[in-house]
Amino acid sequence: MPFLLPVSVTQDNVLQLEKDGLLNLATLKTVDCINLKDFDSTVLTVLLAWQKKLQADGRQISVQNVPEKLTVLARVYGVAELLGLS
Repeated sequence: MPFLLPVSVTQDNVLQLEKDGLLNLATLKTVDCINLKDFDSTVLTVLLAWQKKLQADGRQISVQNVPEKLTVLARVYGVAELLGLS
């Protein structure tokens, strides 16, 4: 079962989201963005933090149902390849 991102990821909830993900590492292998509508670049921060944790365990993150805006942000910040969004 994938880890579902909420509808909104901003500075207001990104730290809690990161903690929630780290508490559910088994489901972090696949992160589903199907609900994600309202977000800024902080969502990249949390995805990268999760990616780093998974890589330390020899695993890789997979991000599904990525909104075009998120792909564009990842390219602008130069992290698209790190998250498999290129």
